[in-house]
Amino acid sequence: MSPTASTWGPASTRAGAMSAAEAALERATGLVEPIGLAEVLETAELQTRVDRKYFVPAELFGRFTARLALRVLEIDGLRVFGYESVYFDTRWLTSYRNHVQRRRRRYKIRTRTYTDTGLCLFEVKLEGHRGSTVKERVPHPADQRDRITGAAADHLDRTLRAAYAHAAPTGLRKVLTTDYRRATFTLPAEGARLTCDVSLHCHDGAASVRDTGRHVLVESKSGAGGSSADRLLRDLGVRPISMSKYCVGVAALHPGVPSNPWRRMLRQHFEPGQG
Repeated sequence: MSPTASTWGPASTRAGAMSAAEAALERATGLVEPIGLAEVLETAELQTRVDRKYFVPAELFGRFTARLALRVLEIDGLRVFGYESVYFDTRWLTSYRNHVQRRRRRYKIRTRTYTDTGLCLFEVKLEGHRGSTVKERVPHPADQRDRITGAAADHLDRTLRAAYAHAAPTGLRKVLTTDYRRATFTLPAEGARLTCDVSLHCHDGAASVRDTGRHVLVESKSGAGGSSADRLLRDLGVRPISMSKYCVGVAALHPGVPSNPWRRMLRQHFEPGQG
């Protein structure tokens, strides 16, 4: 199937204005057989999983996807979708600092909106055992995605008490918004999936940073042993990175906070945004 503009979705940049990474992702999604959401949920819905992230150069991305037995999520003719995440933290950036210090009981608090459909969820993203990631989420009104509602606060408190035996922090406020475009590929035979992100934009209302458009951010979501995608990336010379959209955004936009883990990444893969 040849890629067409309709596979990209209404919110994307169009042909001629795409970055190298955007163009590479569109080409790759057009060369893979589609899979529906219900089948993705059956074969690769890993809410508890090990995540491995990679910056894959745009010129290598097509070779990478072509060598795997992939299918791509397609909904209503779209294969690349818009995402927006709003992150919440205390005024002292407690959640961020816990990640910098690699605290075992660390977590992120956010709403996630699927901008092509308007679906919004409130999520608590926890660190599980042996490097696994656990997401606990509930529906959230999209028009209140930049605030924690009473129902969301109750969910947060229950989740943290169950996971870490402590109450939710007080004084939470909106700290950062990220938006990006994502395609989701599955490896049905392995029960694994890949999310592939481009056009990452992190902003806080006063300043912003964007990715350079030269790499696709690939996240492999699988069991503890990894998948064929992880092995192929290793063979291609691409190594996993420690990367959090929230932490990178805060490190870039709050110069006074500790940011050693992400300084090199920011220099290599991000640049000041335009609002």
